[in-house]
Amino acid sequence: MGRIMAIDYGTKRVGIAVTDPLQMIACGLTTVHSKDVLVFLKDYFARETVDTVVVGEPKQMDNTPSQSAIHVEGFIRLLKKTFPEKKLERVDERFTSKMAFQTMIDSGLKKKARQNKELVDEISATIILQSFMERQTGK
Repeated sequence: MGRIMAIDYGTKRVGIAVTDPLQMIACGLTTVHSKDVLVFLKDYFARETVDTVVVGEPKQMDNTPSQSAIHVEGFIRLLKKTFPEKKLERVDERFTSKMAFQTMIDSGLKKKARQNKELVDEISATIILQSFMERQTGK
């Protein structure tokens, strides 16, 4: 059994989270610059078995695509072309950044640490992954 990877794609930064090999625990992995994400993924996939890639899907409150959806769609097309063997899933990513920020507050991070946008993106990817895992188990 391979890992599940979640991606919170942004035009500047990409938050990445993965499960353990047994797909039981979601953990933040890293944040990479969007221009470097394919190189990072190629390297990671060469070292680790990843069965499924979950990409956050940006939506507005009325369930229509948000302004950033066009960038995510382009990224998904590129993922499919570059890694056709990977199963690709999408998860609604509404509120993940707000939830990530609240998680940082709840965990006691100081204001200076909470301004780290890379950490927000990584936590957002972890929330996307956790949401996908809960949906898979029917919780």
